[in-house]
Amino acid sequence: MNINLTMLGQLISFVMFVVFCMKFVWPYIGEAMRERQKLIATGLDNAVAAEMKLEAASASAATELDDAKKQAAELIVQARNRASQIVEDAKGQGREEADRIIHGAQAEIDQEISRAREELRARVGELAIEGAEKILENTINQAEHSEMLNRLSAQL
Repeated sequence: MNINLTMLGQLISFVMFVVFCMKFVWPYIGEAMRERQKLIATGLDNAVAAEMKLEAASASAATELDDAKKQAAELIVQARNRASQIVEDAKGQGREEADRIIHGAQAEIDQEISRAREELRARVGELAIEGAEKILENTINQAEHSEMLNRLSAQL
């Protein structure tokens, strides 16, 4: 065999193989590469968009967190003010209750004093009669001399 003829056959076979690949294989490979390229580009675009959304969400979350902290601080201040107001109201109610109790006790004391005075007047009248009996050594009849005893107790 001739080496030139073999090389010519190999060259023809190689050219036919290249033409076959270019006509039947290469378009499918090129199409797959273009689809893959589009898919990668879309993925990169989506990644950039997601990164932007993440940054916006982070900024939004930070803003909402600051707002929540401010609202929490306001609520704490309001709660403290309300607690102070409740304490002041309770103190006022306590003072009112104490005043009411004091007035009630004072009224009761006044009643007891009046009752004691009346008892004292009655007892003084009895003691006066006993004293007068001993002085006069006569029995003074309380029924007969009640008007005089009433005047005497009124003077006391």
